Amino acid sequence: MAILMDGKQLSKKIRHNLKIECDKLKQGGIKPKLAVIMVGNDNASKIYVKNKSKACEEVGIEFEEFLLDEKISQQELENLIEELNQNENIHGILLQSPIPKNLDINRAFEKISPSKDVDGFNPVNVGKLALNKDTFVSCTPYGIMKIFEEYNIDLSGKHAVIIGRSNIVGKPLIQCILNKNATVTICHSKTKNLEKHTIEADVLVSAIGKPNFITADMVKDDAIVIDVGINRTKEGKVVGDIDFENVEKKASYITPVPGGVGPMTIAMLINNVIKAAKNNTRKEQLI
Repeated sequence: MAILMDGKQLSKKIRHNLKIECDKLKQGGIKPKLAVIMVGNDNASKIYVKNKSKACEEVGIEFEEFLLDEKISQQELENLIEELNQNENIHGILLQSPIPKNLDINRAFEKISPSKDVDGFNPVNVGKLALNKDTFVSCTPYGIMKIFEEYNIDLSGKHAVIIGRSNIVGKPLIQCILNKNATVTICHSKTKNLEKHTIEADVLVSAIGKPNFITADMVKDDAIVIDVGINRTKEGKVVGDIDFENVEKKASYITPVPGGVGPMTIAMLINNVIKAAKNNTRKEQLI
C-alpha cells in the first residue's frame, strides 16, 4: 500500500512559515501585495481566485482583484498590466487563465514584469528555469517539487514520465525534474503506446484531465505517482487522472485528489509573492 503524500498538511506547514516571513516584512515596512487580473466570468476561475484571495488573507498578503469585461481589447489589458508593473506597492501580478479567445494570453504574459511574474509564465522566467537559475517557477510544478522534497525523494537517476505538455504544468515540470538529474519522458495526446512508457516510470506524473485514466496495469510496481488532474464525475465527485483505489495498492507513494497537488499550487503562489516582496526590498537596499 502506497504512502499518501499529503499536500494539504504540507501546504498548511508552508503557509504557517510564510505568515512568519510576511509579518517580518511588514515590521520592516514592506506590505506584500498581489494583484489578480480576471477577464470575463469563467466560473472555475472565480473559485480559483476566491481560494487565492482567502490564502493571501490568511498569510497577511494584501490582495487586489481587477475584473475586466470579456470584450476588453488586447491593448486595454496590456495597459492595465503596465500600470501594475509601475505600481511600487504591488509585488506580484497574476493573470488568471483562461481568458477570452480573442485575446493573446502569451502576449499578456510577456508584458508582466519578470520581477512581478509570480506565476512564472514570462519568457524570461521560463528561460531562467531552463538554465537552472533562480527564478519564479510556475506554481503547480513548484508544488510538486516541494512534495518530493518533503518526502525525501531523490530524483537523481530516476526515470520520470510526465503525461501532459501544457505551458502551465508539463513543460515547466520537465525542467524542474531534469534539474534534479532525472531522465525525463514527456507523453501527450499524440503519443503512441502510452502504456509502454508509463509502465517504465519510476516517477509517473499525470496532468491530462481525464478521470481515472491511469489504471493499475499502466503503473510499475513501487512507482511514485503524482496526480495533477482535477475532474468531476457525473455524480459530482472530484477525482484525479489516476484510478486511485487500485493504483494505491501498487505504488510506493501517491498523491490523493483532492488534498494532494492542489493545495500546494496555492502555497507556492503565496511563496512567490513573498519572494517578490523580498527581492524588491533587496533592490531598494542596493539603490
